[in-house]
Amino acid sequence: MVFVAGHFGEWIQGLVGGSLALVTLDCRSRGVRATWEEAAQPALDDPAGLIGNTRAKALFSALGVAPRGKITLTPDLPPGGGAGMSTAALVALARAAGAQEAAIAAACLEVEGAVDPLMLARPDGTLWAPRSAKALAELPPPPRADILGGFWREPQRTDPGDHDFPPVDDLVADWAKGPDLPQAARLASLSAARTTAMRGPGNDPTEALAGDIGALGWARAHTGSARALIFAPGTIPQGAEGRMRAAGYTHVLRFSTGGRP
Repeated sequence: MVFVAGHFGEWIQGLVGGSLALVTLDCRSRGVRATWEEAAQPALDDPAGLIGNTRAKALFSALGVAPRGKITLTPDLPPGGGAGMSTAALVALARAAGAQEAAIAAACLEVEGAVDPLMLARPDGTLWAPRSAKALAELPPPPRADILGGFWREPQRTDPGDHDFPPVDDLVADWAKGPDLPQAARLASLSAARTTAMRGPGNDPTEALAGDIGALGWARAHTGSARALIFAPGTIPQGAEGRMRAAGYTHVLRFSTGGRP
């Protein structure tokens, strides 16, 4: 069995020097599992529709590996939510097929056109270019935080040709100094608010909910429905999950993220 962790939106995403870049919000506890078993003919069991047979074949071709046996893909979260399930599925499939690690990012890009940094050992310690699958710079990892997350409204799959995002050069410059948790939450909130102001949805309740529940700030999937409330470790208040569900969020979860190695 191969497990590849997803993410839960981004701390920061937007145009840096005119090109799209991001700092992912790591979610080690949720991802995609690829299980392999002997079979006479290669087969892919993908009941959630993460990638499908056509993209699986394209991935194998890009990697130069031959599919073998039956591989089953099982996601923890719904596709199209901005939690990296499709990229995680491609990485898991590549690893299950025995691909070389150095080839995985470029192969995923060839198949999808937009790639999260989930193949990296420390995906949240990098300024990542999702439309070219390249690490642009090493960054200080985010401080330790507890996240209360959920999905608001319908899934929204990423369009690889979409570059209509606000500039975030200033936010990345501040992040590169190594923010503490209140500063990181502030930068994430600014990035999320800029994207919401530019791209919508206009009635997103996440910022107000973060204030009502007492979060330090909020983050979002900039091209998906994942929303995250940011707390200091151990401070998510009792009943917060219920309040999030009552506000219309689905798949509500909590997890820890960040922290210096």
